[in-house]
Amino acid sequence: MHVEVLPDAAAAARRAASLIAEQAHAAVRDRGRFLLALSGGRTPLAMYAALARLPLAWARVELFQTDERLVPVSNPARNWTAIARALLAGNGVMPERTHPMPCDAADPREAAMDYAETLGVLAGSPPEFDLIHLGLGDDGHVASLFADDAALAVEHAWVTTTDVHRGHRRMTLTLPVLARARCVLWLVCGAAKASMLARLVDGDERLPAGRVPRERAWVVADESAGQALKATSR
Repeated sequence: MHVEVLPDAAAAARRAASLIAEQAHAAVRDRGRFLLALSGGRTPLAMYAALARLPLAWARVELFQTDERLVPVSNPARNWTAIARALLAGNGVMPERTHPMPCDAADPREAAMDYAETLGVLAGSPPEFDLIHLGLGDDGHVASLFADDAALAVEHAWVTTTDVHRGHRRMTLTLPVLARARCVLWLVCGAAKASMLARLVDGDERLPAGRVPRERAWVVADESAGQALKATSR
């Protein structure tokens, strides 16, 4: 695991965006396209805005989600709405290359299987993303994999649904999919994440986040989130 601590959240967002761009250039050069899965929340929005300003071969980028709240499309809690607003406006991403999770399907479990089928067609069987961006919950969750949810233990499906957490059921990629990514990028900002980030960097597998393999992982954090890290971890 490679860890970088930047002076503030804005600098961390720019650095994370540049790392995504580097991986995108390499993937397009080597394999002709870039398979990217994105997480929701407020923290990555500045990263997405910075990424939108960078010169990528957007026509060769396939965009997916790591997780989504199961809400109506118009609900402001939907992750994809904020992602699209920050990243997609006017940068050349082809609509047919964006793959939001079906957040308002009548049968969420069937919708999860349909999304897994999409992954199989576009990302391989089993799926292999070029980069998965992950956030770190203040309780140690990752994507929508929570410590007390059966979704965390799913091994034979690529996409699953969860119980209600913080007011919403969710759809999420499973740990086996996160484990196969060519690169995992954690963006972690804010003092509320400091203790969890230290545990993630130390490899604490009691956390859902700590179960994501570390060999191909980058952590980009701001000083507030990185304050509890040991000097040797930086």
